[in-house]
Amino acid sequence: MENSRRKFLKQGLLGMLAVGASSLPFQSVIAENPSNPSKKRKKKINAQRVVLLSLDGICVEGFRKARTPHLDSLLVQGTLSLETRVVMPSVTLPNWTSHLTGSGPELHGVVDNGWEINKFKLPAIETDADGYYPSVFEVLKEHKPDLKTAFYYNWANLIYPYNKKYLDEISFLENDAYVPNIEKAFSFIKNNRNSPSLVFLYSVHTDHTGHKHKWMSPEYIRSIEEADVEIGKFLEKMKSEGLTEDTHFLFLTDHGGINYGHGGVSEDEMIVPWGITGPGIKGGMTMQEPNNTVNTAAVILHLFGVEKPLCWTGEVPESLFK
Repeated sequence: MENSRRKFLKQGLLGMLAVGASSLPFQSVIAENPSNPSKKRKKKINAQRVVLLSLDGICVEGFRKARTPHLDSLLVQGTLSLETRVVMPSVTLPNWTSHLTGSGPELHGVVDNGWEINKFKLPAIETDADGYYPSVFEVLKEHKPDLKTAFYYNWANLIYPYNKKYLDEISFLENDAYVPNIEKAFSFIKNNRNSPSLVFLYSVHTDHTGHKHKWMSPEYIRSIEEADVEIGKFLEKMKSEGLTEDTHFLFLTDHGGINYGHGGVSEDEMIVPWGITGPGIKGGMTMQEPNNTVNTAAVILHLFGVEKPLCWTGEVPESLFK
């Protein structure tokens, strides 16, 4: 009975988003196509802060089934995609690198989970003086030196593709721990409330649960629900400090899964949820434009009013914006 109720509630949320999407005239989507010369440029948003709520290994079916009231209530205020494609291979490091560098593995060169600055199979097409492909943190710091950046993670390899000198705060936790990083992220945001900021808040425990117990297992679903509880506490603290109204939140993941793993090209591995909410973002919408993980960094730069590097291939889906 409880599972049926959860499914009903989640389908209700998705139904609300679908209704919102259906209210958008087809002509307006066409008009927002960047190739349409009559398209009006969007007003600059000038974001104050962007927070990336990042859970590893979330498949669409798992997101639908899990009871996630806090993510649901957040995302219903913005735009949600349930058809975002990840890059190949559908494994962790290439995809998070693609999220945060606006490019696929064929450009940034992170083609597997074993990439290190002096250990790689394919060189990046462009690097900074230290050998790193330009990340969203680096580009923002170069254009907005006063902007604060933070990177919270619990899978050791995740930090490798990014030049740490462009990160103001870094926190790594062992053994899949993640709650202390959520608390650190809140403190960082609160202490830098008057400065623009970009916060990457990540946990791998959902992916590891899938590997251990199987994707869509009760344990896997529970791991998503447990993360939602902690995200809810974080959002409540943000609200109590008056920090939510001028914050853009993105809900991100890197791949789905099937049975005990991922890395293939099945829909369960290659198609994931992706969501955004905040000032200037359309609310109650299901995203109709094609979307890919390489677009994330381009969207973040757009929120801060910064042009993307020429070497990036990610695009800004115009239908996200009011």
